[in-house]
Amino acid sequence: MATLTAFSQQKEVLLGVDSNTTTTIDSTKSGKKKVRVYKPGTAALRSAILPGLGQIYNKKYWKLPIVYGAIGTSVGAFVFNYTSYKDTRFAFKAKTLASVPNATAADSVLFYKIKPPLQRYSLETLRYYRDEYRRYIDYSVLITLVLWGLNVVDAAVDAHLKAFDVSPDLSFQLKPGRSKVSGTTGLSLVLSVGKDINPRPLKNTFID
Repeated sequence: MATLTAFSQQKEVLLGVDSNTTTTIDSTKSGKKKVRVYKPGTAALRSAILPGLGQIYNKKYWKLPIVYGAIGTSVGAFVFNYTSYKDTRFAFKAKTLASVPNATAADSVLFYKIKPPLQRYSLETLRYYRDEYRRYIDYSVLITLVLWGLNVVDAAVDAHLKAFDVSPDLSFQLKPGRSKVSGTTGLSLVLSVGKDINPRPLKNTFID
């Protein structure tokens, strides 16, 4: 892919080097140019190791609350479901042992170790809640993995899109003149990219 140079009023000037690397040139306060290379593979790897590292690598700091909020919520749901599953499983087991005819004193002691809110539930209710929390654990793990994967994809895509100029110099214009392609005179819809880049006609609408 040919090198694309875009001059804009922003501090960061973007250059697309190839399909695997994006290079930017940052203008510092001293006027010096600092070259920064963005690699989608590196961004994806960092986000895979720890969510948010890829966004920091791409300087997309505003995405950190979104990443940590989404993944943190799913992890919190997993912890809650896992804790509730253990409590209901223990309550079901202890109540089952205490209800048999030949229950021992140790079995009766286990019954009083059940959390008070769960002691009033029947065995069928405890079995239902135990199975439900077990299902919710699977759901929360799946959602966490999906969000983790989206965080990796987002970091890689952001690194790729660093080569696109989104400066205020992008503009559309209607320009009258003669078309060299069709040999007629009319109006051209022109896209201007940056200050020093010649306008490129996107679509011509000619009025005979």
